[in-house]
Amino acid sequence: MGKLIVIDGLDGSGKTTQFDILKEKLAEKTAVKSISFPDYQNPSSSLVKMYLNGEISENASDVNAYAASSFYAVDRYASYKMFWEKNYLDGELILASRYVTSNAIHQMGKLPESEWDGYLKWLADYEYAKLGLPEADMVIFLDMPVDISQRLMSGRYDGDDSKKDIHEANVKYLQTCRKSALYAAEKLGWRIVPCSEDGKILSVGDINDKLMQLIKEVL
Repeated sequence: MGKLIVIDGLDGSGKTTQFDILKEKLAEKTAVKSISFPDYQNPSSSLVKMYLNGEISENASDVNAYAASSFYAVDRYASYKMFWEKNYLDGELILASRYVTSNAIHQMGKLPESEWDGYLKWLADYEYAKLGLPEADMVIFLDMPVDISQRLMSGRYDGDDSKKDIHEANVKYLQTCRKSALYAAEKLGWRIVPCSEDGKILSVGDINDKLMQLIKEVL
């Protein structure tokens, strides 16, 4: 079997930048297959697109946590069977931007905290046991405070907040997501990499150095 490393974080945490740098660095050391979710290039993400575009509901919190989780899970299953199962079984390193972990981050917070442990058990059983997706060897959560990530996203969209999807635009929702992410990290043993210090964003290089140091443990 190969190794699966997941990089996750809230919108605006610098995930894409770090993912792109890691792809290049890791390719110098070993065979690596990079994957990213949702897989917007394929029809398997259709329900995810409808959800994020607000077609199912304008408020993300109004979409049942288990239903929304299923939208993303089906997209991952299709991606695995079609594009990277062979790579994984052949022993390659798989680098993922978001994964099953994203359901814990973005959907679990819709539930009362008393149900969070039950949701995490359901999620693992559903995606790993029943759908047969591989479990990650390491999950790294890029922790960026929501107020900072909102500023970064506004810059990404040139100040036009109407371009944000229903997750990106809902600050209260994102704050809940950060809380659920840190809870899941503690319960499931994710590694947390802070992306800011004293209200200031850490440099891309500093964050990447921390990521590479952690990934060496898997390699």
